[in-house]
Amino acid sequence: MATASRRADGGARFLDPGVLARIGNLELLARTVVDGFLTGLHRSPYLGFSTDFAEHRSYMPGDDVRRIDWRLFARTDRHYIKLFEAETNANFAVVLDVSASMSYRSHEVSKLDYARYVAACLGHLSNRQRDRVGLVTFDHEIVEYLPPGMRPIDTMLHLLDRVDAGRHGELGPPLRRVTELLARKGIVVVISDFYEDPVAVLGAIGPLRARGHDVIVFHVLDPQELSFTFEGASGFEDLETRRQIPVVPERLRERYRAMIAEHVDALQRAFSDQRIDYVQLDTSQPLDQALFQYLLVRERLRTAR
Repeated sequence: MATASRRADGGARFLDPGVLARIGNLELLARTVVDGFLTGLHRSPYLGFSTDFAEHRSYMPGDDVRRIDWRLFARTDRHYIKLFEAETNANFAVVLDVSASMSYRSHEVSKLDYARYVAACLGHLSNRQRDRVGLVTFDHEIVEYLPPGMRPIDTMLHLLDRVDAGRHGELGPPLRRVTELLARKGIVVVISDFYEDPVAVLGAIGPLRARGHDVIVFHVLDPQELSFTFEGASGFEDLETRRQIPVVPERLRERYRAMIAEHVDALQRAFSDQRIDYVQLDTSQPLDQALFQYLLVRERLRTAR
């Protein structure tokens, strides 16, 4: 998925998290990333994604005649194919984990920062498509709730600007409340590090899918959480409980990697069984995988309609 989107003529240069960390303005960041991503996407072979404008090319033998722009034909007496077509309005909500574990970083971008970038970019992209955009932040309870609505994106970005990861987290109670609050069907993006048992994670998110929402989960992990390349004995601190644990990384590395791989695999299987889109994100990697996956879901919905 990510490999395909990165072929989009240099668009990935706008998506590097290390560069984004130096942009202090979240609105500027979101606009820069989305504009750069879409520019790259439009120059790539991956045409057909819906955006907030339309492009055309001349009709070629073999093209689907249903994609001909007949209004343009009436004005020009020539056949043109629509490459991009605006969608109908949808409800779109980001559900963002702001619990203490999201504050972890091994480089310049924490998991929470990366999650904020993803949320801001998806919000900006959805706002451009005239969707009703909303935001929920949570730890062990809902911290902020901005119901989906037709409003300037500034309100969502302001809330994202002031998020803070300082309290312990739990998926179940806040997501049950989210399911109640988001009564109208739409697209729900859940962004978290999912440090709970996969059964508990699915129990928290599954009801959103059961209510008819199209759900995408972005599993945000720091590269050290995936590779565990620490050297030398040291004390590790649980960010949620503040418990100190003495660790010799060399002795635990292989066991740890097996455990994290097993955890990720269990999450993937659980979400797949419930038709929930799952994407793992590494905070050292460009944001294109998140944006591309989101557009794939939107395109699937547009095709279904």
